[in-house]
Amino acid sequence: MNAKEIYKKETGIEIKSNHFGTAPGNNDYVKWLEKLVSERYEPTILKWIKKMFNHAEKKEWYMVYFTFDLHGTISKPDYRRTIKEVKYYPYAKETLQLLSERKDITTILWTSSYPNEIEIYNKQLKKDNINFDFIGDNPDITNEKGAFGYYEKKHYFNALFEDKSGFNPERDWKFLYDFFKNQSYRPKTEWCRKYKEDYHKL
Repeated sequence: MNAKEIYKKETGIEIKSNHFGTAPGNNDYVKWLEKLVSERYEPTILKWIKKMFNHAEKKEWYMVYFTFDLHGTISKPDYRRTIKEVKYYPYAKETLQLLSERKDITTILWTSSYPNEIEIYNKQLKKDNINFDFIGDNPDITNEKGAFGYYEKKHYFNALFEDKSGFNPERDWKFLYDFFKNQSYRPKTEWCRKYKEDYHKL
């Protein structure tokens, strides 16, 4: 059964033309298609997170690292100079609260906000039971501790939540919330942290 047949079954309206144009009912059909895709299409970030957890389980790595942008990702953009507040996208707060409870996920806030602004934002985040482990850096993985790469300019992370890299805060947070709310996977406490690697060959 194709999309037009499903639409007819659900609405009783038949779409005959392949050329949408301005035919009666076509706008409603397009909106229906957009809603269908929005509800069923799994975002790329979630596909990557699932792949990442599978890899971590195979390598027996305990900790994973998530880096989050603030504006346009967690909070709706706000360009006012005098008022600084976190205006959460739907399900952003709830998802970050879930992640704050996880001992096996290190969260990193990565923002170009000024230091005094970060202090204000972080105060609200903490009040909302959202606790970032680090801000602007990942001291867990360094040149001294691990051999993954050079981390003086770019800190290590497993997943990046950033609107400028394709994260859609208007819809992706709901998928993430549902995933982490129902995820049963937990790494074993005896698994190691990422201080060693074995895939760089001589």
